[in-house]
Amino acid sequence: MSPREPDFDCPRRVDAAAYVLGALEDPGPYREHLDTCTICQADIEELQLTADILPTSVAPEQAPKALVDRVLITVRSEAQLLRAAGPEADQPTRPARRWRSRRASFLAASVALAAVAAATIAIVLGGGSPASERVIQGRVTASAQGAKAFLRQRGGRAELVVSRMTQPALGKVYEVWLSHGSGPPQPTDALFSVTGQGNGSVDVPENLHGVKEVMVTSEPLGGSTHPTSPPLIRILLPA
Repeated sequence: MSPREPDFDCPRRVDAAAYVLGALEDPGPYREHLDTCTICQADIEELQLTADILPTSVAPEQAPKALVDRVLITVRSEAQLLRAAGPEADQPTRPARRWRSRRASFLAASVALAAVAAATIAIVLGGGSPASERVIQGRVTASAQGAKAFLRQRGGRAELVVSRMTQPALGKVYEVWLSHGSGPPQPTDALFSVTGQGNGSVDVPENLHGVKEVMVTSEPLGGSTHPTSPPLIRILLPA
């Protein structure tokens, strides 16, 4: 017996790879589309896993801004070509062939994501700055099992990125804390939540000079001045 064909498909799934890379010229309409499309939600979740892993596996290098721009132009062009084919390209007369064609479109987007994401990470998106980038993997506790987190530092800026994270409970928000190794952790105004797919990011506003550890806890909306729950994420900074 042949595999059951999916009941329906979404022609906008060809935009998934470009959306994950931040290469859609106007992501707003697609972001609204994601609120109701379970097919594209699943594609984004699968592609995001690849994009989240790549920053920790490729050493950052500097590149001219012109090269970065060319990479992004390529991503956008590929997305436009896939979109131009339209849903008709995925509807041959044989049902089994149609299912394979739909899957092939998504696999093509996945391959494009892996190749282009590797290139963009290797040249450090936004290139042209002399600052180098450092990525530090985080450790999640049992309460956040299955989640992933890392801290991206570049120059004087730090960004915390999480994926596969459970959304905060009703009336709660995630808060970032800084520990200097002695005394209680210090609160920041870095409060964040995550998408339905568990992805999120937040800038760490304070200078991390002298900071030993970055932590994340679940706190009441508006944040707290002292932790009210155990850390969900801990990121130890190298000396």
